[in-house]
Amino acid sequence: MPPIDRRTLRRFAWFVLLAAAWLLLIVAGRGAGTAKAVSYDVFEIALSQGRVERVQATDTLLIGHLWEKEGGYTDLTTVRVDPALAARLDRFKVPYEQVPDSLVGRFIAWIAPTALLVALWYFMMRRTSGSGGLGGLMGVGRSNAKVHVENDTGVTFDDVAGIDEAKAELEEVVQFLRHPQEFGRLGARIPRGVLLVGPPGTGKTMLAKAVAGQAQVPFFSISGSEFVEMFVGVGAARVRDLFEQARQRAPAIVFIDELDALGRARGLGGGWTGNDEKEQTLNQLLTEMDGFDTSAGVVMLAATNRPAILDPALLRAGRFDRQVLIDRPDRTGRNAILAVHARKVRLDPATRLDDVAALTVGFSGADLANLVNEAALAATRRKADFVAREDFVVAIERIVAGLEKRHRVLNAKERERVAWHEMGHALVAIAQHGGDVVRKVSIVPRGVGALGYTLRSPLEDRYLMSRGELEARLAVLMAGRAAEVLVFGDASTGAADDLAKATDIAADMVSRQGMDAALGNVAYERQAMPPFAFGDGGPHAANGASEDTRRRIDEAVRRLLGRAFDDATRLLRTHRADLDRCARALLERETLDEDAILVLAPGLRDLRTDEAVETT
Repeated sequence: MPPIDRRTLRRFAWFVLLAAAWLLLIVAGRGAGTAKAVSYDVFEIALSQGRVERVQATDTLLIGHLWEKEGGYTDLTTVRVDPALAARLDRFKVPYEQVPDSLVGRFIAWIAPTALLVALWYFMMRRTSGSGGLGGLMGVGRSNAKVHVENDTGVTFDDVAGIDEAKAELEEVVQFLRHPQEFGRLGARIPRGVLLVGPPGTGKTMLAKAVAGQAQVPFFSISGSEFVEMFVGVGAARVRDLFEQARQRAPAIVFIDELDALGRARGLGGGWTGNDEKEQTLNQLLTEMDGFDTSAGVVMLAATNRPAILDPALLRAGRFDRQVLIDRPDRTGRNAILAVHARKVRLDPATRLDDVAALTVGFSGADLANLVNEAALAATRRKADFVAREDFVVAIERIVAGLEKRHRVLNAKERERVAWHEMGHALVAIAQHGGDVVRKVSIVPRGVGALGYTLRSPLEDRYLMSRGELEARLAVLMAGRAAEVLVFGDASTGAADDLAKATDIAADMVSRQGMDAALGNVAYERQAMPPFAFGDGGPHAANGASEDTRRRIDEAVRRLLGRAFDDATRLLRTHRADLDRCARALLERETLDEDAILVLAPGLRDLRTDEAVETT
């Protein structure tokens, strides 16, 4: 449940004060002003003496108009007593009276039930309408968009690095918001909508905020899921309200994050009928974008990492005219992103961020921000004055391989098998021509189930791989099991993850990339969506291959994996002495890097064609 805001607290406090004042007035009004309060028996005596001329009765009080001997009148007031009780007490000739309830008791009796009902109503309204106040039911159709004006975003293009092409695309939007007349000079118009597409963590939301901060205009930010509530028609009403607010505050930017939650293609998934609330909301968004006048100075931005499931009507010309891809940064981009985040930490002057960028192939902007923070924490734990390169290395290992589990003690046989398994990976990786650099080999358990790990990384960013390079990668993956079989005579469950990764690579080579001569240059499967649509890899869709063809694909995959296993076994058998020597050193030291391995196995150095090895 969201926290109660100050305005709601003030309203509730005023309500309680007014209720208390009202109760006091009622209690006071039921008195007799200047009337003299007496016990009930005294009032009865005055009645029996005939001194009371008239009596006023309320639910709880009796007020008598009394004639005094000295002349003049006075009023007596008493609390009423049940007549039967009064008759019984009169026989004992003792004074008696009924004590009225205290003001506190009356207050609780009157206010507590009312306050309970008000609290229950308030809670139900917040739960059902989500608008966060006593006026929740009346505000279900209002937009929940958070407005950031000028410096409220706190982000400009100076804070966004590593995506220079995307920044250049959005520079036009900033210039239009600042100088709209210049763009209409030759009849051109700014795109009605700009869709930011890319994997999670690449900076889509930050870039949208930077556009608003750079242009210094109001920034309306809302998530696609916030439009849909339990009430039918609420989503459409909120869309109308959001666009109306933007027009009133123009020039402005409307940003919808996670657009796929709102703009999922109609007809995908169950329950999408003509009366579905999500579909009504999407239809209203399409209608509002059709009536969007770009000359009014309102620009529509949206972000998604699942563009393939968006409704085609959203992506047609006239709505989201421009799509900007924000991909994971290359080495230059990573260097720039690290420089931005390193401003917030005390960096060792000897640390070169370009070296750190070389260690982080495949990291997104969010990953790099987390890396800098983890490195700062590592430096803090070791009581250092600055964040050094070694702290970044520790942070990378923590992010990639997981947290060290030194309390997970392996027995002697398990440690030996893990050592030879990991050293098998390392030696075959080092022996590959121009292969990945072996950053570290360790038998210290990490993460959820890793009993050891071999940390490898490429020499440079790669966008294409040849068949030979893929086969070399298969050999490295199969080398751990090959080392176990060669040394211990059988395999263990430790290679399960290696087998899964190798099978995926081999299946892609055969069924998607046409790398089997017998099957020909045919793609028997296609990737249903971009890699970032459902995470790395994405689902594959069959392309109508026959059952016989599927069988031949399976046989080709087995051949590739079998050949990779044989290649790894052959290399390790040739260098068996190096394997045993390095594995024993790993058992003793627990961690080795490539330089240490090459000292123990100098014969592997000649297998590399590239001596200028960069560590990653």
